[in-house]
Amino acid sequence: MNRILLEVIATTPEDAHIAEAAGADRIELICAQGEGGLTPSIGMVEQIVSQIAIPVHVMVRPHSRSFTYDGEELECMLRDIRYFANSGVTALVLGVLDANGHIDEVALQRMIDVASEQRDGIQITFHRAFDEVIDLQQSIQVLGQYSSITRILTSGGRPSVLEAAAAFPELIRVAEQHSLSLIAGAGLTLDTLADFVRQTGVREVHLGSAVRQQGNIDLPLDAERIRHARQILDACVEPN
Repeated sequence: MNRILLEVIATTPEDAHIAEAAGADRIELICAQGEGGLTPSIGMVEQIVSQIAIPVHVMVRPHSRSFTYDGEELECMLRDIRYFANSGVTALVLGVLDANGHIDEVALQRMIDVASEQRDGIQITFHRAFDEVIDLQQSIQVLGQYSSITRILTSGGRPSVLEAAAAFPELIRVAEQHSLSLIAGAGLTLDTLADFVRQTGVREVHLGSAVRQQGNIDLPLDAERIRHARQILDACVEPN
C-alpha cells in the first residue's frame, strides 16, 4: 500500500507525543501557530527530538510580517539553521521571497549552504511563502534546482487549499518532474480530507486545527482526530 503521509503541526512536547502515538508520520514543530508558525525555541527542539522517533521538521521563520528578510533577520535565521541542522531534526522548514514576489535565490542559497555545511543530506521543505509567489509553476522549477529541497508546503496559492483543488493535479505533476513532493495544507478538515485527496492525488497532507481538540487552534492535539485522519488517508489508498 502506497501510504499517504500525514504531517501534524506540533507546538509543545505534549503535542509531539500525542502525534506520534496517534499515527502521524511526522511533525512540523513551530511556535505561534496563530501567526502561521514561527521558529520554536532551541530547548523545545532538543527535548522533542530526544523523545520521539518520528521525523521532526522544524520551522525557521523569525517573524510573521512577511517572507522578505533584511540582513540581520537573515543572519538570525542562519544561526538557527546552524543549530537545528546539528540537533537531530530530519528537515528544516523555511522560505524567503524578494520584494517582487519571486523566490530570493541569493538568500535561499545561503540558507542551503549553511545547512549542508552542518549536516550533509539534511532535507528542506519550502513553506507557504510559496503561496505568495507570482508564478507557482515557475517557482516549482526554481526550487527543483536545489537537491536539498525535497518538499513544498502549499495551499495552491489560495487562502484555503480547498479553493485550489482543481489546480493541484497539475502542480503535483510539475513538482514530480523536478523530484519534489507537494504537501497540501491550510483549510483541510476531517470532513473534506477524503474528497480532496481523491480529487487531487496528493500524497502528503499537513493538518493543524483539524486535529486539535474541538478544532481549536489554541487547544492541544486530539489523538482521536489524528487517528481518524490516518484512517481516512488509509481508506483513500487503493490496495495493491
